[in-house]
Amino acid sequence: MKTTRITMAGALVRFLQNQYIARDGVEHRLIEGVFGIFGHGNVTGLGQALEEYGGKALPFYQPKNEQAMVHAAVAFAKTRQRLGTFACTTSVGPGATNMVTGAATATTNRLPVLLLPGDIFANRRPDPVLQQLEYPGSRDVSVNDCFRPVSRYWDRLNRPEQLLAAGPEAMRVLADAAETGAVTLCMPEDVQAEAFDCPDSFFEKRVYTLYRTAPAREAVAEAARLLREARRPLIIAGGGVHYSDACDALRVFAEATGIPVCVTQAGKGALLESHAQGLGAVGVTGTSAANEIAVEADVILCLGTRLSDFTTASKTQFTKATKFIAVNVNGADAHKHGALPLVGDARESLAVLTATLKGHRVSENYGSAVQEARTRWEKLYEDITKAVPAGSKISQARVIRVVNEIVPADATVVHAAGGLPGDLHKLWKNRNATDYHSEYAYSCMGYEIAGALGAKFAAPQREIYAFLGDGSYLMLNHEIVTSVQEGRKITVLLLNNFGYQCIHNLQRGSGSESFGNEFRMRDESKGRLVGEKLAVDFAANARSLGAKVFVAADEAELKAALENARKEKGTCLIYMETDPTIGVPGFSWWDVPVAEVSGQAKAQAARKNYDEKIKSWRYHY
Repeated sequence: MKTTRITMAGALVRFLQNQYIARDGVEHRLIEGVFGIFGHGNVTGLGQALEEYGGKALPFYQPKNEQAMVHAAVAFAKTRQRLGTFACTTSVGPGATNMVTGAATATTNRLPVLLLPGDIFANRRPDPVLQQLEYPGSRDVSVNDCFRPVSRYWDRLNRPEQLLAAGPEAMRVLADAAETGAVTLCMPEDVQAEAFDCPDSFFEKRVYTLYRTAPAREAVAEAARLLREARRPLIIAGGGVHYSDACDALRVFAEATGIPVCVTQAGKGALLESHAQGLGAVGVTGTSAANEIAVEADVILCLGTRLSDFTTASKTQFTKATKFIAVNVNGADAHKHGALPLVGDARESLAVLTATLKGHRVSENYGSAVQEARTRWEKLYEDITKAVPAGSKISQARVIRVVNEIVPADATVVHAAGGLPGDLHKLWKNRNATDYHSEYAYSCMGYEIAGALGAKFAAPQREIYAFLGDGSYLMLNHEIVTSVQEGRKITVLLLNNFGYQCIHNLQRGSGSESFGNEFRMRDESKGRLVGEKLAVDFAANARSLGAKVFVAADEAELKAALENARKEKGTCLIYMETDPTIGVPGFSWWDVPVAEVSGQAKAQAARKNYDEKIKSWRYHY
């Protein structure tokens, strides 16, 4: 057997260069490059190996925050339909634990990312090494054990030879549509630099093929029977429709059967709102049309969705549904809500269902009810997004409409947490399947700018917009610098409503007083943050990071800023203040428990309302 004497880190770099994922006969690089921040725990091991062996085959990029670089890798994978991702490397200690939130974001969203944190010495000579957390129960535990619950695969390489087994298994999980998520290979500082005789076959090209599997024939037959018998069937399209590249197949199925389609956050764009069967968003952040139809649906066909509590309105949305059918590559997701599981690829499953249901169509009465619901929603949409009177601050809803109408149809808007995702889910009108990018499974504040950068790496030809509020911006804005450094233009749309207003509204709507959610100075006499609003110069901050900044005070200036930003070659930021008192109405319910006992009258009334709402909860198993 021919071998090469090489360090473990060197072997890993050469191995990653030759890993591919294939679907429909097209191959893609599985690991497109490495995001990394070096420290003593990885600079002389993996860092040296990347310098010597990486080059253009495995390029290295220098982000400015460890959590952010994982977000960028996740967004890259999402934009590429899970057909490729990045590796992320940090030193031992705080650099590693900074990636834990990113790992949870990846795994919750079912998106692949490879994490390579440095780890404590396997030989334990420096004990404790700098930044080591001394766990009293075992010398074999480090902070990297924090990655275990948020990783789909986790391993610690205490000898160089262990890479031969761990490497292929890590790639298998990353490439597996049903199992994918964060994969963590913990790399002890000393082991990275140790040499071993690595078989040359380890460096050969490997291709992990995603086969389009169809569900069992018996399950398809039963699903077809349920859909034929249904009086008011409904489709919920989730992210799996996008990852399977099944949007066209969904459109064909909806047109053939007349079954209306609503979408989750991840499924947004699977069927455009302009389509006759398109009802838009469903659930807590859903449209009136989708939720109105969902309440009366008797059979729900779930396509590639994990059915989170926002989609199901905490299991109160589908009060009349007697049966769920779930198409999913993940068996656990396919069995949720006691569904009839159709375990298989979304595109293949839709093709089989379309053929099986040939000639079947919903009743004319139901079709009319769907169109009437769509018409009512359109009227509400016009009222919600109407222009504000001159001299007033613009509403967030109006900003969304303006951006929706001004930005190029082939652009992508990236968002993640706070009030924007809910309003965007409801109000954004997709013009294609790729213009809406939401991280909402983990709803991670700070994802937006890093996510926009990752999307730009994945789709350099597109205009990419990061849509976020002041709260998220203050948490994680560093990758503006990286976008400038790499010449990867993104446009940041920063709306300032002076606080965490989404939770502020939830707080007050649940009977509490305003407390701790607005960005205000402390009033020492009251001991609370109820003084003047914080005067943060966001424009100056963005300029200092290298962005071209536009400040908009009204709708006309916002439109001009959007047009001017498009002409710029480098990263831009558009800053605008919005009125936090103008909200978007909801058409569903979210289970957020209110204090059962309180001396506050508003809280008592809110609890009474909560007790009534919870009666709508349904057990679907």
